Amino acid sequence: MITTILALDLGTTTGWALRRCDGGITSGTQHFRPQRFEGGGMRFLRFRRWLSELHGSAEDIHAVYFEEVRRHAGVDAAHAYGGFLATLSAWCEHHRIPYQGVPVGTIKKHATGKGNAGKEAVIAAMCSLGHAVTDDNEADALALLHWAIDTQEAIA
Repeated sequence: MITTILALDLGTTTGWALRRCDGGITSGTQHFRPQRFEGGGMRFLRFRRWLSELHGSAEDIHAVYFEEVRRHAGVDAAHAYGGFLATLSAWCEHHRIPYQGVPVGTIKKHATGKGNAGKEAVIAAMCSLGHAVTDDNEADALALLHWAIDTQEAIA
């Protein structure tokens, strides 16, 4: 049985990739920049609403994988990532969806053969698989999705 898998590259510009039960893959990016007159937590409320909309359109999500980042460019990026991760984990717990973080190096090594590959190499790898990638966030989510399909479904 093919399961629905959601893969996320969390951040202000979140990359996402979804493999549906019919085997079809869709992907893209979603922007959660703070708006001019909204409080700091609104981006996370918009993220949660987007997850729920995606969940509804997919009919069900059986597993969520996210890029586990251990090093950030700055304090603001670290705070934003922490907020997205907290929102995601709470949302998954609420919907009883299993979720797992995957280290960046693991994803890059699976996609390109090198754990320290650059953004362009990951984009090229996803394009070689037939994906029309728009940016590195979408490419990272697609690479994570392919890692999950190739390594986690064999275990289940």
